[in-house]
Amino acid sequence: MIALTDTSLLAAQPRWGQDLSRGAAGIALLHLENRQWDTAQPWLRMMTEHPVTANPASSGLYRGGPAVAFTLHAARWSVGRPIFPTALQTLDEHIRTLAQQRLSVAHDRIDRCELGEVREFDLISGLTGIGAYLLHAHGDTDLLRQVLAYLVRLTEPVVVNGEQMPGWWSNGPGEHREDRWSGGHGNLGIAHGITGPLALLAIAARRGTAVSGQFEAVERICTWLDDLRQGSMDNPWWPGIVSRAEHRDRTVRQRGPQRPSWCYGTPGIARAQQLAALALEDQARQRAAEQALVGCVNDEHQLAQLHDASLCHGWAGLLYAAWRMAADATDDRLAASLPALRTRLHNHLDHHGPPTAPGLLEGITGVLLAARAGTAPVTRWDACLLLNG
Repeated sequence: MIALTDTSLLAAQPRWGQDLSRGAAGIALLHLENRQWDTAQPWLRMMTEHPVTANPASSGLYRGGPAVAFTLHAARWSVGRPIFPTALQTLDEHIRTLAQQRLSVAHDRIDRCELGEVREFDLISGLTGIGAYLLHAHGDTDLLRQVLAYLVRLTEPVVVNGEQMPGWWSNGPGEHREDRWSGGHGNLGIAHGITGPLALLAIAARRGTAVSGQFEAVERICTWLDDLRQGSMDNPWWPGIVSRAEHRDRTVRQRGPQRPSWCYGTPGIARAQQLAALALEDQARQRAAEQALVGCVNDEHQLAQLHDASLCHGWAGLLYAAWRMAADATDDRLAASLPALRTRLHNHLDHHGPPTAPGLLEGITGVLLAARAGTAPVTRWDACLLLNG
């Protein structure tokens, strides 16, 4: 394991400095959360010792300028006073330009009635991530409202080859273009799919920022998720992605629930729906979302699919999502599950060791941050996961 006080191995890879997922930008969050300013400073310097990337084609919440700015705002809350104000002002100017360019390209693509890519709108690389940063750092602004208005438009149905599809229907997934995905795909995950926009729309609304059609957009996404829900009422689950044929027939090839991960599994999908229900003041939907995670954490078949401790797709992510959901829950069942989940995480670490990588999403940094579940984050770092509410 790379020591989180040793920057030497990452210093040789400049692109990692501005990487929130694997590099210095994410690792600094742990030291800032622990109020270890002296330890955080070398990681903060790594972020800015090379020119900060603000290329619209490659920059998003987890890479480049937005990732650096997100961490610098965390530093401000950790220290209790503005940090690097000139650098942040410059970064925000570039982020504003980046966001406006991304919005223009996205609206042009919708105007042409063409399928897009998930990276246009998702949390990790797309406009949802940019919106999450804007809400996290600045609250209600005109630029955030422009992002929300785009996400509302993204939920409006489109006609693809004579067939009505959700507006977020995308090419892919990834580079895959085999027959199953020739008609595109619908992605449900919070990291790369439509529950990322759902969570952002809901969180913004709960904080008093709403644009025309926002609540209707939340309803449209929730209705789609309802149509694709599988399993029983006590233990429902959702597929990570669906093909055009599955969407058309409302059938799912996936034989059962996937691993209960933040990125694609029940924890992230259920939290997004709980946040939506809170925004809509829909108690029935809220109870259903919470039941989904209650069923998940009591389902050994699902839990057996967790093979690492990570925040992205391991025990740490499940624990942290459960804690955030428990804090808003209508009853205490999720809160009651937290000690057992914490024990499962610790047992996994005891038997298999910590992740060998240092980063936030798949490394030890995320595990250590998630292990603090139960204490409100000083730095508000979990805004990058859209779990905070």
